[in-house]
Amino acid sequence: QVQVAESGGGLVQPGGSLKLSCAASGLMWSINDMGWYRQAPGKQRELVADITRGGSTNYGDSVKGRFTISRDSAKNTVYLQMNSLKPEDTAVYYCNADIIKIGGTRLIIWGQGTQVTVSA
Repeated sequence: QVQVAESGGGLVQPGGSLKLSCAASGLMWSINDMGWYRQAPGKQRELVADITRGGSTNYGDSVKGRFTISRDSAKNTVYLQMNSLKPEDTAVYYCNADIIKIGGTRLIIWGQGTQVTVSA
C-alpha cells in the first residue's frame, strides 16, 4: 500500500502565503517525479508544479514567479510554497507521485486533495 497525503491548505487573504506539504508512505522502491495539481469548481485539473528526483522543476504559467516547489527525498516529501496568492488560485490542490514499487511496477498515485481558498 503506497499513498500520498497533503496538508497545509486553508483560507488566506489575497497577497498572502501558504505552504503545502505532501508525504508519500508505504512500501516502494523509489519515487521519480512528484508534483502538485489543482482543480477549481467547473474547471479541468491543471499542473501547478512538478519536480524530478534530481531536483529539476517545472511550473504552470499562472504560478511562475509566485510558487516554489521543493522536495526532501529522504523524507519522501514534496512542498509547495505559495506566495502572492490571488483569488484565482482558489482550488483543491492534489499531490501526485510517480513511483516504482518493489518488484518494478510503476504507478502514478494521487492524494485526496487539500482546499486552498484565497478571499478577502
